[in-house]
Amino acid sequence: MTEDELLFVGDDWAQDHHDVELMDATGRRLSKARLPEGVAGIERLHSVIGAELGEDSKAEVVIGIETDRGPWVQALIAAGYTVYAVNPLQASRYRERLAVWGAKSDAADAHMLADMVRTDSHQLRPVSGDTADAEAVKVLTRIHKTLIWERTRTMQRLRHALLDYFPAALEAFEDLDAPDVLELLAKAPDPAAAAKLTTTQISTVLKRARRRNIADKATKIQAVLRAEHLGQPAAATAADSVRALVALLVTYAPTSAPTPGLRAGVSGRPWGIARALAVGAFVAFGYDDSGAIDLAELRQRRK
Repeated sequence: MTEDELLFVGDDWAQDHHDVELMDATGRRLSKARLPEGVAGIERLHSVIGAELGEDSKAEVVIGIETDRGPWVQALIAAGYTVYAVNPLQASRYRERLAVWGAKSDAADAHMLADMVRTDSHQLRPVSGDTADAEAVKVLTRIHKTLIWERTRTMQRLRHALLDYFPAALEAFEDLDAPDVLELLAKAPDPAAAAKLTTTQISTVLKRARRRNIADKATKIQAVLRAEHLGQPAAATAADSVRALVALLVTYAPTSAPTPGLRAGVSGRPWGIARALAVGAFVAFGYDDSGAIDLAELRQRRK
């Protein structure tokens, strides 16, 4: 997306989840997702939006949602998004105009809300972050959002780097940002080093990450890493780049501390920055009793 473009988001909310759809200025659906309520959902929304925005994009993000209150809405505003509160009656009338869509559903309503803020935002009321809490955490929340965007982009760079010279890693590891995968990539960032990993080494890492069926998974991972694959000459490998990208992903870790082995691999790197920011922001917004945040964790981080 270019700097002068808009990204439209429809957010159909329920008690425990949000169905969202991202749409460009032409009305083309870019992506959709179902997000949990609370910190995890906001983090995921920032990630989905960040994946659609280009490098250093200043595109405005416009969100339509059928409410003007609550921690979720205030978090969106504090993150710098333009939020329009859609009156349910307005939404119902707009839905009637598009009755060809068929039966009502959460996903269809998310599409409708995205399209509504795209075409009819002049008839909607933007929500203002007019509470003291919203102003107090605005900077904090925007940094949180930016870190998640950067983490998403860093993950994309890591995936592209591996695709270029170490595709076996993409076959061996399903979730590149999982702590055990990052630890193994830090230990063996190129095909030659990965082929030397023993099942004992792999199993130790999987055990630290509390994986199940460790023996079977370690055997499968080793088999993939030792199989014959097309590759680049040794001089063309980018092991240092992979190590650097892994270190960045640890820095941006949104949920929990890395495993001891991963901490050793990227010694001195801070962890959990995005999570710490999210916890502070959502406590200020009133999520402290929702079960989405561990207050003991928050108190420990404040010491």
